[in-house]
Amino acid sequence: MRFLIDESTDARLASHLTALGHDAIFVARSHRPGLSDHEVLAIAHNEDRILITDDRDFGDLVFHHRQPHSGVIYLRLPTTVVDIKLARLDHVLRHYGDRLDEFLVVTPERVRLRQRP
Repeated sequence: MRFLIDESTDARLASHLTALGHDAIFVARSHRPGLSDHEVLAIAHNEDRILITDDRDFGDLVFHHRQPHSGVIYLRLPTTVVDIKLARLDHVLRHYGDRLDEFLVVTPERVRLRQRP
């Protein structure tokens, strides 16, 4: 699978995904830093990458502004501890791997899939 890791998210997620055999890049390393959320989502879509982010503004772009995407994993976690993020991401890959083209909201307790408008 192909992933784009947003600047708001720990860059180590890209390394973890790469170690698992995925194509994962960190937006600030592969594109100019400081891109707007709109630009980041457009890049992910144009490159057919699943966006992984900690930024809730992407929900607004997808559901209110109807910006196209190739899948978004929104890590809505109350911590910046990378081990917890990795564990939740691994859970998503194991249990929702066939639904990654949707908008997934990942919390400590569950994963919620939001349908495209």
